[in-house]
Amino acid sequence: MSVLTYIGAGQMASALTFPTIENGHEVRLVGTPLDRDIIDEARKSRYHITLKRTLPEGIKYYQIEEVEEALKGADVVLCGVSSFGIDWFADEIIPILPESAPVISVTKGMFDNEDGTLKTYVDYFKERTPAGKKLSFNAIGGPCTSYELADHDDSHVAFCGEDMEVLKMLKETFETDYYHISLSTDVVGVECAVAMKNAYALGVALAVGLAEKRDGKIGAVHYNSQAALFGQGIREMTKLIKITGGGPENIIFGGGDLYVTVFGGRTRKIGTLLGRGLSFEEAMEELKGETLESIVISTRTARAVRKLAERNIVKLEDFPLLMHVDEIINQGKEVNLPWKEFTLNIEK
Repeated sequence: MSVLTYIGAGQMASALTFPTIENGHEVRLVGTPLDRDIIDEARKSRYHITLKRTLPEGIKYYQIEEVEEALKGADVVLCGVSSFGIDWFADEIIPILPESAPVISVTKGMFDNEDGTLKTYVDYFKERTPAGKKLSFNAIGGPCTSYELADHDDSHVAFCGEDMEVLKMLKETFETDYYHISLSTDVVGVECAVAMKNAYALGVALAVGLAEKRDGKIGAVHYNSQAALFGQGIREMTKLIKITGGGPENIIFGGGDLYVTVFGGRTRKIGTLLGRGLSFEEAMEELKGETLESIVISTRTARAVRKLAERNIVKLEDFPLLMHVDEIINQGKEVNLPWKEFTLNIEK
């Protein structure tokens, strides 16, 4: 039995308590300062108020003031914060982490550097680690929604990191007959693939809103347009993976993640509202209080691509869907999908 300390009691981190508890491990779930109500209710009833599931028996719950107690004797630490909590985790948690416990993060996203290159959260955590402290940072990527994981629907993800032996240990700790894990030392490839899906899921969801606007009916769908945008997203994501130096095989994790994101959640909501004709400000007001990581990653990725284009490393015309999404959310433009820019002349 291993001791696992989860920092962050959000939906995905909490869903990951199911496979680890079922594997016989001790799980300690620590709430961030934003998770107080989640921890309070879970202590009373085991019910998770945002995941809307009853968590497994045996979990030990901690408020953030008790984090050091929760870290004592930990064999693995899971970073369960959203991308908006990355700096908090780096400032408050990394300095107190035990060197003996590898860290695995469920947080998806990347930072764009001044030169247009993209940096994974794993690399960011390494940069923010105090001098002389040695920690193993790893990450989870792939198509997996929290509520379906909690319901034991079969899911296939990738655990990525630099040390294959550490990854094998983590796989043994987390894997079950419904939670299937591939391993990869291509951190950039995996993390780029799964981060980009947020931007492109927003793009695909525009077609949902456009269909509702055209038919005058909420819930109207037209799969041709969604499929076309999905395909364009895969094309652009593949180019982005190559630019970052990642292996092209990682598109299976990004493509799968794009698929599940298009079918539900906050990214679908914002894309649908924009497609219906709401301005970005109006759509954001309607989703007030929601954590919209898709806006962050879309903005960062588009900014990076524009900088790389200025350096003649890429061509903006290779990323028409990403550029249009950026124009909508950051320049106030109306939805007007550039269909002609998606077409190709392909010769052998």
